[in-house]
Amino acid sequence: MQTIKEYVQSNQERFLEELFALLRFPSISADPKYKEDVVKTAEFVAEKLKEAGADQVEICQTAGNPIVYGEKIVDASLPTVLVYGHYDVQPADPLELWHTPPFEPTVRDGKIYARGAADDKGQFYMHVKAFECMMQNNALACNIKFMIEGEEEVGSANLGTFVKDNKERLQNDVIVISDTSMISMEQPSLETGLRGLSYVEVEVTGPNRDLHSGVYGGAVANPATVLSKLIASLHDENNHIAIPGFYDDVVELTAEEREELNKAPFDVEEYKHDLGVDEIWGEKGYSTIERTGIRPTLEVNGIWGGYIGEGAKTVLPSKAFAKISMRLVPNQNSQRITQLFKDHFEKIAPKFVKVEVRPHHGGEPVVTPTDSVAYKAAEKALEEAFDKKPIPTRGGGSIPIVALFEKELGVKTVLLGFGLDSDNLHSPNEKYGIENYLKGIETIPSFFKYYAELSK
Repeated sequence: MQTIKEYVQSNQERFLEELFALLRFPSISADPKYKEDVVKTAEFVAEKLKEAGADQVEICQTAGNPIVYGEKIVDASLPTVLVYGHYDVQPADPLELWHTPPFEPTVRDGKIYARGAADDKGQFYMHVKAFECMMQNNALACNIKFMIEGEEEVGSANLGTFVKDNKERLQNDVIVISDTSMISMEQPSLETGLRGLSYVEVEVTGPNRDLHSGVYGGAVANPATVLSKLIASLHDENNHIAIPGFYDDVVELTAEEREELNKAPFDVEEYKHDLGVDEIWGEKGYSTIERTGIRPTLEVNGIWGGYIGEGAKTVLPSKAFAKISMRLVPNQNSQRITQLFKDHFEKIAPKFVKVEVRPHHGGEPVVTPTDSVAYKAAEKALEEAFDKKPIPTRGGGSIPIVALFEKELGVKTVLLGFGLDSDNLHSPNEKYGIENYLKGIETIPSFFKYYAELSK
């Protein structure tokens, strides 16, 4: 592995320049006007896989954005690792909050600032460069397959069909995903679970048009006011979600499991300072680590209605809207939770407005085993790289396709992420540490080495 480290050091400027080139593509999957940029990004990824040493590389068309597939089979008797990642990114809005242009990567204080830097271009591209390192140093200890998609940020609508249609091609022994975070560069960690997701949009309609708030105010229900009250009622005084049946299937951790989870380093004062808040908030009876890892949540992602332009316009809006996401924990089912939300929201809506709930994408929660060969290989690789044993943690985010892979391909996933919670994912000024990027490239070959050894 010393040879790998030396190779990374001697090529780090090129590795960074290639990542910068990848980050310059505005591959926003949520907005159709960026379709051409999405395709160009897929082409870039495919070309870099070929350059790294993949024998077979294909840009696979779907009903949506293309999936880039590549592989290098060195010996059929060796285990096969499937690397999953996504090249699409979140919209950069609001643009005025970015300190530098979101698609012109800028380095400040050792961090790369750009949309997609950590989620997930910087992280999946580590695997492409680690593959190159292994190929150039005759150190590829396993067969490797890549599946890099372009629709993760919009729910991976076409990935399921691709996986079902390509089960034989995608056959593997373990899936590795780097789209998660560690506790810190001083204390590595491995995520052993992810929350599921239910995402809905609600629309509240009052009068058949916007009204003069002086003429009609006080006589006609204001949809924005009604929506605000409905949303406020979704949590009780203990910040517990107030939807009947919401917690029925939640798996409660034992006192011993909760104690072990809370051993992870956490400084609440540093947490508050980083976020610019005076106090933390959440479900009563649980720590911050528990609230963001093992408990379900309901959050408003956006709310709008009426006049929001410059100056004043005294209207009573006809409609008000909100986008709401619910993070789910083991045993909760996204379709059931979506239905529970829909039924409850429609039931509590007063008769002087009309309510429509539109489900968007969702996904199931997952837990990965800590006693598997793959987990132990990742643990050894991180301990070697950081000189400290990684702590198992539960991730607060969702990667819905992990459950899909387990169902369709019958294999577990290792979440080998090198990001940090402070990387501003989905926010303005997203960033990824240069040290994280290069350390990931150095560490991934060790995972392959240990996985091959432990699989014998």
